[in-house]
Amino acid sequence: MWNLERLRTLDALARHGSVSGAADGLHVTTSAVSQQLSKLEREVGQQLLAKNGRGVRLTDAGRLLAGHAARILSQVELAQADIEAQRGQVVGEVQVAAFPTAARGLFPGMLSALRAGHPDLRVRTRETEPEGGIRGVIRGDYDLAVVLDWSNKRLPVPGGLAQARLLDDAADIAMPAGHPLAGRAEVDLEDFADDDWVSWPEGEFCHEWLVFTLRSRGIEPRISHLAGEQHTQLALIAAGCGVCVTPRLGRGPVPEGVVLVPVRRRVLRHVYAVWRTDADRRPSVRATVGALADAAALVGADPAAG
Repeated sequence: MWNLERLRTLDALARHGSVSGAADGLHVTTSAVSQQLSKLEREVGQQLLAKNGRGVRLTDAGRLLAGHAARILSQVELAQADIEAQRGQVVGEVQVAAFPTAARGLFPGMLSALRAGHPDLRVRTRETEPEGGIRGVIRGDYDLAVVLDWSNKRLPVPGGLAQARLLDDAADIAMPAGHPLAGRAEVDLEDFADDDWVSWPEGEFCHEWLVFTLRSRGIEPRISHLAGEQHTQLALIAAGCGVCVTPRLGRGPVPEGVVLVPVRRRVLRHVYAVWRTDADRRPSVRATVGALADAAALVGADPAAG
């Protein structure tokens, strides 16, 4: 009988493409991954891995077994969901990922509610960008992920995932207090055609959205600074380095010297939770989705600026 954890390790290697990636996904060391795979090769009696430069690749036998492993693990997930549903108790462990401002804005309320209502449920949280959250749910690294898209640019969600809308998050323009438009009640993105912009890092979904949106309004953006953390972006604005779009969820205190002005044609992020449909009946998943929805309701569907 093949060991389930060793099959899980092989599946992780196939999904992540490297020993280090599998180790990160499984939250173990690379040595532990190598040991599990060596033991699995002895159990199977065939070579599953071959050297590939400085890394490894799956042999034909490895790819064949990895395909079976993925199906076996999916059936185990369904069995776990059925057992949990029959028992009806919210127990065990659930892993939840979210992009940083959602983690800051929603996780504290979610965790407090789950601790109070389901003390036997262990919740582990991670920060990751929306694309990484979806990939992690598909791979089985996370049970749920909080992700986003924008009203004019959708984030592709593959089949096999369920989703629940949490809130619509409005965004403002952040600018230095001395900016000529700082006293306006509302602004348009077009008003900042000649300004420097502070944006999210290149390759991230929100950076792509910003460039897409400004260009769709006839602006070729002059992006001077890239920063992943919202607090870093606002610190750069306070230093007079440009302007930025700043959503309200999880924003926290605004530095002195920064003014926030609403956008006349509202800029909205749609925030929602995703999880695998084969885990839909798990009481732990359903309880976590409910706690996220309650936390979102406390934040408000359209949090006030500032």
